[in-house]
Amino acid sequence: MNGKVWLVGAGPGDAELLTLKALRVLQSCDTWLVDDLVGRDILGLARPGTRIVHVGKRGGCKSTSQAFILRLMARYARQGKVVARVKGGDPFIFGRGGEEWAWLAERGVDVEAVGGITAGLAVGPALGLPLTHRSVARGVVLVTAQTSDGSRPDWAALAASRLTIVCYMGMSDVAALAGELMAAGFAASLPVAVVHRVGCAEQRHIVTRLQTLAADVARSGLASPAVIVLGEVAALAQVAVAEQAWPIAV
Repeated sequence: MNGKVWLVGAGPGDAELLTLKALRVLQSCDTWLVDDLVGRDILGLARPGTRIVHVGKRGGCKSTSQAFILRLMARYARQGKVVARVKGGDPFIFGRGGEEWAWLAERGVDVEAVGGITAGLAVGPALGLPLTHRSVARGVVLVTAQTSDGSRPDWAALAASRLTIVCYMGMSDVAALAGELMAAGFAASLPVAVVHRVGCAEQRHIVTRLQTLAADVARSGLASPAVIVLGEVAALAQVAVAEQAWPIAV
């Protein structure tokens, strides 16, 4: 009995941000392995009788091991199940989609994927914040502040690029991150937006400057999961009403 695994991007949490293909595929699957950041409304879209297995993975929290998740996907597929590995955002943007696809394919498990809207791109429409702008930002880069080997992005090169930087997984030590960025050449006065649970009912954010980022994050109580947007475009967010209003909390 040969089943199949679908790697499905569920977007940042709002069920209305699912693609039509993601919805169709999810409702064709009889088993869902669901990440921690998948919105509750999305779980309500499962067809009756769907087995939903929560396999949450969150930094600093008790998490399901990746090795166990891989074995579980293969086990269900070999039982003839059609499995949805339901991921927040997009499977191939900091979602281990490439690792999972390769692991399953090497073991003869049929696998396909459906893209989703990653939080770093959803933040633009959510805040009226243009990640690219022909006057101030001619590109956008998605980076992570945490890696498995402890390495860091080339902050100096990114500072020189003058592109918008959207940083994932940077909330564990915002003070250290801000210090690294300024040491690498990012201006202390650079506008920064921090957005918690973008696209969800719990969405909250601040707009501030790099030099006061850590203090303003602490004062606002914002925490992971969140994305940090660095660049002049952050000052163009439609909620940013005036220069003297930094920081702006909503």
